[in-house]
Amino acid sequence: MSDDGVMSCVPAFALIVTFVAAVLGCPGVAGAQNDDRAQYPAFLVNSYFSVNVGYVDYAFSDRQLEPGFQAAAVGVPHVAARVAVFGHEFSRYFSAQATYMRPVRFVTYTNINGDAAAHHVWTHFGGLTLKARLPVTARASIYGEGGLGITSRHGFGNGETPVVRDAHYASVLLGAGMEYRVNPTWDLTAGAAYWPASARRNEPGALLFSSGFRYTMRALSPEQVHANMRPGVIFPANLVEFEYSTGYGYGVNTFVSKKVPVFWGGSVRVDRGFAVHYDRNVFHTARVFALDIGTSVSTWRSRDNHDRFVTLSAYPLLRFTLLRTHPADVYAAYSLAGPTYISKTIIDGQNTGSRFTFQDFMEAGAFIGRPRRTTIAVKINHYSNGNLLTKNAGVMIPVTVCAGWAF
Repeated sequence: MSDDGVMSCVPAFALIVTFVAAVLGCPGVAGAQNDDRAQYPAFLVNSYFSVNVGYVDYAFSDRQLEPGFQAAAVGVPHVAARVAVFGHEFSRYFSAQATYMRPVRFVTYTNINGDAAAHHVWTHFGGLTLKARLPVTARASIYGEGGLGITSRHGFGNGETPVVRDAHYASVLLGAGMEYRVNPTWDLTAGAAYWPASARRNEPGALLFSSGFRYTMRALSPEQVHANMRPGVIFPANLVEFEYSTGYGYGVNTFVSKKVPVFWGGSVRVDRGFAVHYDRNVFHTARVFALDIGTSVSTWRSRDNHDRFVTLSAYPLLRFTLLRTHPADVYAAYSLAGPTYISKTIIDGQNTGSRFTFQDFMEAGAFIGRPRRTTIAVKINHYSNGNLLTKNAGVMIPVTVCAGWAF
């Protein structure tokens, strides 16, 4: 996720629990008349995600500069976004959530000691909080939240001399706000959240005022479940996929990370790689959408120094079947923030942060043949820690060819 990361280390525990619950508790292959995958699995019922955008106030200034340095100007953009990447309602009054917050644009120090350059300070904030909700009308409620907050700052230097130092620390995270229930699945939200300052690390506190929405997955009605069991439409229950990267096609990564920013780049480039994936479908709609939970093991070789490293991941996968024809079903898939173990932290002389990171990938492919047992696809991959560690040289894996067997 490099400097555009979307997720912190805090939500990893929730995603790992999700994966384990899916593997242990999800149904196996089922026919159209007995397809338990047409209903949300138990671990997702009353789970939610939310997106909020607003104003973040944090007092970056010359005080964050090391002695001996001065800036001609300090730009502090205030637009920020906060997402609850995974939350769960235990009751109408109580829930827990993992969140990630970052400014849309980062703080910029310009013309340090006359160097006529712009220098960015990347700040990211995570949270794992409990929420208490108090209804005030049939649709409106107020809430308070509190728990663990993570603040991470990636500074910059002048050669080997730090100008703004890195900072990374845990603290309390507090918040409060209001919610308005539009219907059982959609809520409008508005509130504030606060990550405290750290005098020892010279980091100002961050106060976010934001509004947005929350989507909660409620158990589907029997009529909806029946509609999802559409005869003749195949959603493979299991998929084993093999992929190979030749080190070509970095232009695709650049295009979707720079020109059309829907994915992430990286400063470490992979030259060769081989991976095995196993995906298990846990939910699908009538024709288009499927949610899979997967795991993968991969071995890679970097382009510059030919460093070899291994990754082991668990991940959610969103699959969209765009076209269904007699010879093939064509799909696009997107996987975000899969908790990953990476065997090396220094690759091509660059620091990826820690042995814990995240995996993301985009894929386009097709299930072919009448029983839809065979799949062919291409994908691009990415590994990084979402910038909630101060070191985060993202790993970029170019076009990868894939073939698999569905059952």
